[in-house]
Amino acid sequence: MNEAEILRHLLELADETGLRVRPIRGAPAAEGEPSASSATVNVRGETWVVLSATDPVDERVDVLAQALRKHAGAALEQRYLPPAVRARLAGQG
Repeated sequence: MNEAEILRHLLELADETGLRVRPIRGAPAAEGEPSASSATVNVRGETWVVLSATDPVDERVDVLAQALRKHAGAALEQRYLPPAVRARLAGQG
C-alpha cells in the first residue's frame, strides 16, 4: 500500500471518529513569507488537523496518524485496519 492510499484511509478514519481535518494550500501568501506546514492545532477548544498541500505525503500521513493516535486511539483499537495503516498508526512505517 503506498503513502497516498494510507493517507486516504487515515482521512476516512478521521472523518469517522469526528477528528476535523482541514486541507490548506500551504504556499506563502507573499514572497518571502514561510510556507505553512501540516500540524495538529486547537481551534476554539477543538482539535483540528491542518494538512498542507506543499508537504510531502509521508509528512501529512505522520501528522494525521499522530493526531488519530492521540485523539481517537480507543475508537481505532476495536476495528479492522489494513496492516500498513495499523503500522503507521503504531508509529512504524
